[in-house]
Amino acid sequence: MGSTDEEIAAGETALGRLDYDEAYKRFDKAAKADPKNPVAHFGKAEAALGVPKVEAEEIIALYKKAVELDSENPQYLDALASFCMDLGRFNEAEETYNKAARLDPDSASYYWSEFAVQYAQKAPVIMEQFLDDKTRDMIRAKSLTYALRALGIEKDDAKRLLA
Repeated sequence: MGSTDEEIAAGETALGRLDYDEAYKRFDKAAKADPKNPVAHFGKAEAALGVPKVEAEEIIALYKKAVELDSENPQYLDALASFCMDLGRFNEAEETYNKAARLDPDSASYYWSEFAVQYAQKAPVIMEQFLDDKTRDMIRAKSLTYALRALGIEKDDAKRLLA
C-alpha cells in the first residue's frame, strides 16, 4: 500500500509545482494501484483541470468517483459543483452545492454564497442566446435567493431592510 501513498504524495507535490501532467500521471498510477482510494481519483481530477487533452466528462467522472468512494467529504462535492458551474451545468452544480451544505452545515453559507455569485456571473454568459428580461430576472432571483440563504435572511426581512 505504500506505493499508492507515495504516488499520491508525488502527485500532490507536482500539483503544488503546477506540473499538471506529472501530477495526473502520479494520481493515475495511484488510482490504478488502489481503485478504491478517493484521494487518488480526486487528485487525478484536480490535475486533469490543467491537462488540455483530458475531456470535461472524464473530469466529472473522476470527481464523482471520489464522491462515491468518500461521500462524507464536502471538499469533493465543492470541487465537483464548481466544475459543473464552469461547464454551465447549473442544475447539477446547485444540487451538489446543496449536498455539500447538508453534509457540512457549518460551511453551508459558503457553498450557498459560492453558488449565488457564480450563478449570477456565469449563467448570463452561458444562456446568452436565451437572455431576455424574463430569463435575466430568473437568474437574478435564484442568485439573490441563495445569497439571502447564505446570509440567513428571509425574503420578507430583506424587503423590509431594503425598503
